[in-house]
Amino acid sequence: MTGTDNGREAYAAERAELARLLPPAPGTDLPPGRHEHHRERLMNLIDDDTARARGRTGADAQDRARGRPDRSRLLRPSFLAPATALAVAGALVLGYSAQNGGPAGTSGTGETRSVSQVLLRISDAAGKGEALPVRDDQFLYTRGTGREVDLTSGKAVVGPLEESESWYSQKPGPQKKLGLSRVNGETLPINAELGDSEGTRPGLFRPTYRWLSTLPTDPQELLDYLSEITPKFEGEDRDQALFEAIGGLIGGPVLPPGTAAALYKAAALIPGVTEAPDAVDALGREGVGIAREDARSSERTEWVFDPDGLSFLGWRSYLTKDTEYGKKGDLLGDSAVIETAVVDKAGARPRS
Repeated sequence: MTGTDNGREAYAAERAELARLLPPAPGTDLPPGRHEHHRERLMNLIDDDTARARGRTGADAQDRARGRPDRSRLLRPSFLAPATALAVAGALVLGYSAQNGGPAGTSGTGETRSVSQVLLRISDAAGKGEALPVRDDQFLYTRGTGREVDLTSGKAVVGPLEESESWYSQKPGPQKKLGLSRVNGETLPINAELGDSEGTRPGLFRPTYRWLSTLPTDPQELLDYLSEITPKFEGEDRDQALFEAIGGLIGGPVLPPGTAAALYKAAALIPGVTEAPDAVDALGREGVGIAREDARSSERTEWVFDPDGLSFLGWRSYLTKDTEYGKKGDLLGDSAVIETAVVDKAGARPRS
């Protein structure tokens, strides 16, 4: 065995150990796959640093050497040209303006107006929800089901449908223990985000009810703020990053009505957002769909809403074209929300 082989084996062992030490995904309450997303992002950064130290060109070189696809393209890779993004954004604004009594859009904006109208209906329904008195010593509870996809082999391998529960602490300030998750009967702690040595503060990846209540309720101001706090990764599509950031928030157990209403209106301002007429969640429940596709990765993510009350049901992600890691239509993950509540203790279920 050569010294190079020894080095590769040592590197692989170190990477596997780091992956093992990362906190497990707590369930399906942060679509689409936010915790697994952050784990993979971290491993990408580790690969980047190692590749630079070896004089290579980054994680892509290591992936090719191992016969794996460029993982950065499996996450959030599509990129709209600035002129196209501005054009689509303008169309969305025109559609939203028309729904609210503004000037009618020009030709080609009919679908955009429809998307804006649907999101406005969802926003109105969310805004009429009950503002719950969530205390700092309580926990936000979610029970749901979903499937994850393993990409380590270079192909998308869909896991089984698993039911899970999660309890997220509402304590203010940085916390090292964020709550509990329970999957297949095994209960594990949800630890602070990696790198938060003093604990994770309330924010985008720890959205407490109190923090959510402080977000701007003006849609454009909210979108601007989310753009500022959403992590930036080289080569990613910022519009898709914002769509996923909003998806992670609306998939939480409880949202202040004003914040929920603003999030859906903000989503209407993101270029490339469309309707998804045949949207279904992990339980096969059909509903009103809102979607966005990453053109470069050919990955489409759909949010699914109850057709009657327009409450959030879940999400689904799949391929829209044949790729090196799957075929058109292949599932890349999904979820379904079964129950949400506010409880007094981690591990306690809501009273029936």
